[in-house]
Amino acid sequence: MPAQLTIATACLSGTLEDKLAAAAAARFHGVELAGRDLVASSWSPRRIGEECARRGLGVEAYQALTDIEAVPPGTFADNLRRASRTFDVLEQIGVRTVVVGSTMSGEAVDDDDLAAEQLHTLADLAAGRGLRIAYEALAWGRFVSTAAHAWRIVRRAGHPALGLCLDSFHVLSRTDSTGLRVIPGDKIFHVQLADAARTVMDTAERSSHHRLFPGLGSYDLTGFLGSVLSTGYDGPLTLEVSDDVYRQADPRHAAINGMRSMLALQESAPSAGMRDLPPAPGLGRIVFTELAVDAVSGPTIADGLRALGFAPTGRHRSKPVQLWQQGGARVLLNYAAQRTVAPGTATVCALAVESTDPVAATRRAERLLAPVLPRLRRPGEADLPSIAAPDGTSIFLVRNDGWLGDFEPGEPAAEGPATVTGTDHVTLTDTIDDFDEAALFYRAVLGLNVGATSEIAAPFGPIRSRAVIDPAHRMRITLNTAPMRRGDWAPPVPNPQHIAFATDDAIAAARGMRAAGAPLLPIPDNYYADLDARFALPADLLATLRENSILYDRDESGAYLHFYTTMLSSRTFFAVVQRLGAYDGYGGPVSAPVRMAAHREQRLLSLRHSTATTTQPDFSLAHLTALSLSPPELVDAAADAGYRYVGLRLTRVTPQEPHYPLATDPALMRTTKVRLAATGIEVLDIELARIGPDDNPRDFERFLQAGAELGARHVITQLPDPDHARKTDRFAQLCELARPLGLTVDLEFPSWTETPDLKAAVRVLRGAGQPNAGILVDLLHFARSGSSIADLRQLPAEWFHFAHVCDAPPAVPTTNEDLIHTARFERLFPGEGGIDVHGILAALPPGLPYALEIPRATLIAQVGGKEHARLAITAARAHLARNPQAEGNR
Repeated sequence: MPAQLTIATACLSGTLEDKLAAAAAARFHGVELAGRDLVASSWSPRRIGEECARRGLGVEAYQALTDIEAVPPGTFADNLRRASRTFDVLEQIGVRTVVVGSTMSGEAVDDDDLAAEQLHTLADLAAGRGLRIAYEALAWGRFVSTAAHAWRIVRRAGHPALGLCLDSFHVLSRTDSTGLRVIPGDKIFHVQLADAARTVMDTAERSSHHRLFPGLGSYDLTGFLGSVLSTGYDGPLTLEVSDDVYRQADPRHAAINGMRSMLALQESAPSAGMRDLPPAPGLGRIVFTELAVDAVSGPTIADGLRALGFAPTGRHRSKPVQLWQQGGARVLLNYAAQRTVAPGTATVCALAVESTDPVAATRRAERLLAPVLPRLRRPGEADLPSIAAPDGTSIFLVRNDGWLGDFEPGEPAAEGPATVTGTDHVTLTDTIDDFDEAALFYRAVLGLNVGATSEIAAPFGPIRSRAVIDPAHRMRITLNTAPMRRGDWAPPVPNPQHIAFATDDAIAAARGMRAAGAPLLPIPDNYYADLDARFALPADLLATLRENSILYDRDESGAYLHFYTTMLSSRTFFAVVQRLGAYDGYGGPVSAPVRMAAHREQRLLSLRHSTATTTQPDFSLAHLTALSLSPPELVDAAADAGYRYVGLRLTRVTPQEPHYPLATDPALMRTTKVRLAATGIEVLDIELARIGPDDNPRDFERFLQAGAELGARHVITQLPDPDHARKTDRFAQLCELARPLGLTVDLEFPSWTETPDLKAAVRVLRGAGQPNAGILVDLLHFARSGSSIADLRQLPAEWFHFAHVCDAPPAVPTTNEDLIHTARFERLFPGEGGIDVHGILAALPPGLPYALEIPRATLIAQVGGKEHARLAITAARAHLARNPQAEGNR
């Protein structure tokens, strides 16, 4: 007869009432009551017992007594008083067993005789209340840390109300379980079950934070349970896990997961006598993967599939579902409205797998508390039983291909041998809360083997991954999660997922698919240099892999070739993989981070070019154009209007203007970086390092560091200093400070300063002789200073990194005050004034970004900074498009 299953309240989140309700809903027979739950409950002890009974739960054990034994007489007297008061309460609840952990007290001594004597006295006290003591060897106990040692003490004490508590975590953390077989079953009073990974970590720390559901760690729980049951033990089996995720999750979900893990564990131990659980179904290949799409994402996915060689071979007779097929790989595109799918998104909503007995599989699912989904179908349509996975994915169980009769014929499949032969695996991403639950579902409900959890050093933080696979290795699902909350600055790709198709020739597949226009993901050359270092591949093979953006891994069993598409819709992409020999992995620890970084780069490129044309330059939104916008607001305005960059003003130039202290305000820095990452906008430059006679370049170090943190490329500087030698020297110093940070220093020459024109700027640069020095041509300053376009054409191209673009009224102000006022408040859009915009830009090197610095105080007051930024880029594009050949033809 199967043992009764109980759960420790310490496993679950919530109040005691929440925990009891969850335990009962998951069909546990009883609970192990944690001391902290008793103390925190508003119910009286008698009420707790009544509430448990009302829910059909026995209170099998209580755990909170510690540091009892092997202590001085005075301390032991205090311990007995504490125990007596506790026993008074437990007697009212109806507790049967009290767990006492081996001492960790600093007062304790290493004396087994004293420990046995004092435990005998404690057991005497407990027996008088109808209780019994289960002595537990804690793996970190001060003197008693093994079950064998605890058994010696219990045997020496010789009291009928004193026995052992065997906890799989404590036992297997120290040794294996074979030694337990010598213990009489009637002296085992309580058994606790938990799994864990074998990692280099303090045992107490692992116990408090990383005790896992059975089957999710590396401990031999099947062997442990078999050893315990071989003694004749017939008491309850208690789940006692302790994981930070479980203890924050919905207690009902955690309890159900716990029950699944316990039933699966019993099933794995023949002596546990599980007879009412239908066996796990025999599963085969993935028959189809279904994607929920809409009018936006559907055509994108369809185009990607067609380029990979798939054809739309069928359309469902009664539902808006397309069947795409190539070889043995099938993908369904479901256009029905999905409330849980964001607009424009494609999401894996269902998998179909071969099953030898779908009906028995659904009975097993129901016994394991997994929802069996109702399915609306018309007469004559196939009846496909389906089960809901924890993330909402429907798992269809298919005996044969009869379901294909539900589809009207579409296009014929491509002639000739198929490039893709089937579906190798599907990769899903879960939240950390659902990661273990998903693994338990596939292990317990479908009988899949759960692989070890690996951790990937991904670009935006660690990713945990584990594979679930049928015993014959025909059906594979990989599950990924971010174990910690991803920083807000990281790109918002929510729960990426992909379908990996199998091929017999990855190289031929990549070549053919690329020729057909498939959006294959480019892989950087650095990856192949590293690949060569790791595997010493033949030169021709390495060149072929590089040419076709194919990734490669190899182990003692075989090799793995794989390549990817770019991200299709916001979270879904495809892969094509070839397994050679008995290779059973998914690319090793290098491939995934490389793929993630490549997807990130492609995403940024798509954002940059989503509104720009190939003939237009990259535009940057200079902060002075909309200085009323804070840096995060400026970034959003740039993204909405179609800029690629922003320039950020980190220093206050005038007392009246707004100041955004990014260099000294961590909150503002963080928010700005979040918006940069979320939008794909980059920082082109920071300003302003204004160095006069009394300024020290070293005062700008934090300013430069902030620019580097923001990812800026250039620093704008001005030199209002009449002493040429001094300003040249200080400019050189600033360049030297900026160079290790990857920044250029670009000298701007406003006509009202002591460095008033192009010739003066050139003289400084030649004198400084710094490789990261540059000149910033601001069209207003260039025109107002009377600088020569002919002179500009003669200067080294490497001196120029970007330009400030604007226009201004034809009339040149005659006073410095008026020059400054125009520059800061009354510039014009390109083409509205008298500056030779095309002529100046044509004298600059080609390909420079154009930073639009066009402050217009009156217009901004009327329309706001964000709309002004949009009007500026619209006008600039229109004006430059009238003579595109003139730009950058020096």
